[in-house]
Order: sequence, then C-alpha cells, then structure tokens
Amino acid sequence: MDMIKALNAESAAERLEALAAIKKDTDAGLLPAPETTSYVNNHIHTTYSFSPYSPTKALYMAWQAGLVTAGIMDHDSISGAREFIKAGEILGMPVTCGLECRVDMSGTRLAGRRINNPDQKSVAYCTLHGVPHQNIEALNDYFAPYREKRNKRNRAMTARLSEIFASYGITLDFERDVLPLSQHAEGGSVTERHLCYALALKMAERFNEPERLVSFLGDTLGLPLSGSAADRLLAGRSTPQYYLYDVLGVLKSNFVERFYIDADEECPGAEEIVRVASRFGCILCYAYLGDVGSSVTGDKKSQKFEDDYLELLFDEITELGFNAVTYMPSRNSRQQLERVMELARSHGLFQVSGEDINSPRQKFICEALSDPLFAHLGEATWALIGHEKAATADIEDAMFSEKSRRLCPDLDERVSRYSRIGKQ
Repeated sequence: MDMIKALNAESAAERLEALAAIKKDTDAGLLPAPETTSYVNNHIHTTYSFSPYSPTKALYMAWQAGLVTAGIMDHDSISGAREFIKAGEILGMPVTCGLECRVDMSGTRLAGRRINNPDQKSVAYCTLHGVPHQNIEALNDYFAPYREKRNKRNRAMTARLSEIFASYGITLDFERDVLPLSQHAEGGSVTERHLCYALALKMAERFNEPERLVSFLGDTLGLPLSGSAADRLLAGRSTPQYYLYDVLGVLKSNFVERFYIDADEECPGAEEIVRVASRFGCILCYAYLGDVGSSVTGDKKSQKFEDDYLELLFDEITELGFNAVTYMPSRNSRQQLERVMELARSHGLFQVSGEDINSPRQKFICEALSDPLFAHLGEATWALIGHEKAATADIEDAMFSEKSRRLCPDLDERVSRYSRIGKQ
C-alpha cells in the first residue's frame, strides 16, 4: 500500500523507484499480475495538467486496468513525458507522448462558431500525438510562453471568483490556493479545472456537510443538479476519494461561464500549429467532440458543437494541413461516429482514439472499443507507436513527413506499415 501511495510522491525519482519495486514484486509472484487486454488509450492526463495521477501513477493504473499501451496527453505541457517513458520501460509497456492545446480558428472558415470548446467560440481543442523523443524539450519550451500567458488569465479568473464568493465567506488567491495544486514549477500547466478544484476545496471547508454543499450549489448558486450528480455528492461521506472531483464536475459543467475570461494570446493560430507539428514531427489531430446530450464524464452540459457543420469542418482542417482526427467512442452515438469515420476516410485523415482521463471515477478502459466498428483504432494505435519509434530514430521517417508520404502515398498502406513497426 505504501508503494502505491509513493507512485504520487513528490519527486519523479521516488515515484519511479516505487513502480520498479511493485513490478519486481509482481514478477516474483508476491503481487497479482494484471490481466492484459487488447485495449488502448492515447489520451491520459496527469498532474502536469489536471489529474489525480502522476505520470508514473497514471501508467500504473493503465497497466493494472489491462491496457496494452497508453499515451500521456497534458494541456500545453509535455513535461511529464520523460517520466512516462521511463515508467513504460519499467513495466515493459509501449507508450506514446502527446500534448493537447487550444487553437485560434478565427482566421479560418470556422471563425465565430462553437467548435469543440464549451467555453469559447472560434477556439478548438487539438492534439499533437507521437512526439519524437528528441523534440520533447523543444516542444515544451515552445509552449512555455503560452503557459505563462494562460496564467495571466488564470489570475484574473481567480480574482473574479473571489469577488463572486466573498459574500459567502470564500476567497481564492492564485498563488496560495491554485498554483500548489499544479506542477507549474516543473513545467506543468494550470487549467480551469485547477481553479474549480481549488474552489471545491474551499466550498467543502465552508459547507462541511454534503447536504449543506448540495443546498448551496443548487439553491443558492442556482446550478442545475441532475439526480445522479446530487446522489453522488450526497454520498460524499462514503466515497471521500471522489467527493471533491464530483464537486469539480458540477462547477466545470455549469459554473465556468460565470467567471470565464476568453483566451486569446495563449492560443496559437491554426496555420501556426500546423507548422509546429510539422517542425517537431508530431501528428496533428482535430479532437472531435460532437453535440453533447448526457455527458459521460459528468463535466459537460448538454450543448451543440460541430455536428451541424461537420463537412465544412473536415474540409477546413484538411485544407489547413491537419493529419488526423481523434475521437472518444464512449462519448458519442454510433450514428455520430459513423459519420466522423466516413468523413475522415474521404478526406484522407488518420483516425486516433483516446478516452481523456482526469478524474478517479473514470475507467482507463473504453469498453466501446470492443465493437468491431472500431477495430481499426487498435491498429491505428500501433501505427502511432511505430511513428513515434521511427521518428525518434530519424525525424525524416515520421509518418507524415514528405519522405514517408512520397514512399507510401496510400494512407491505409502507411498505417499498416507503421503498425508493423510499432509491434516489433
């Protein structure tokens, strides 16, 4: 138990040492070995953006869940990648490294639209997958100014929260209450989830019974609480490991709009992010969200996103030079995903999957991937691993380099080729 707790220790060295001890005891038969499945997940957040898991703990959880491979994916930061890679070496588990960022689409035909961002129009979430290892630090340095610009806005939003809650006896200070929840000092990012979590901590302290906090959220703040959300909060005494994250989920889905300040200078433009992906040998993906009905992650309200103009979106990202589209099978209907997959195929876009993990309630395995409809996503993950392996050895061998496109212009054949590399 102490070794598992140490997976979230203060230093990466301590965390990795604990993982090595757990693996040693597992190999010796002193601990039960996890059952390996064929499931994959390329979108796991860590403490370097927002998560209850360090990079080491995140990979341990993925290993215990039976994932055959896992990918780190933090917001505006790839500072946890080296630790994640070392954890993979300890476990004998292939991994991939990526970064998620918001992109300013105001200079495109998507300007003025709500794309895949619940909080702001003209801004889209995108992912950079398969970062070649020799470019990890350079990519992280590229995003460092964006992280600092983001913190300028974070400070302003924290001040706004303090103004809103002052009359309720709650105050927030960015340096005192928010930054310590992050890995900012080690190159991690600070997100709206950090602000919501800091606020959840203050609320739990101020209203020290679940019933009082539920009353405050619903009756005083007027936030809509579904029956399931209210039940989870009221069960807080018996599930303390989830309680603050459940409060965060309510705030993230229904309260952010009351303190949100638009992001502007902290978001690279669309053409710029295409150049960055090409320069560093990454695979640039548009992250499909789709119209949301009931949020499986519990932190998004019902809202319309890109489904009404999906053909235009695919035309635009293809013309801009995006390489791929990523989506989460558990989030959308079969009809939504069949449409996305067909558009991806017709536009020659690589398809990547991953279920974002940032809460202890979430499962690392996406059981929807067992549907034969998504069989290609497992092969795509091995191709992603092959790309990262090949591009780390030689950037010219990246999956979407000019050389690779010239030698293998057919995308399906290229995916098969890189999948074989990944499985070697």
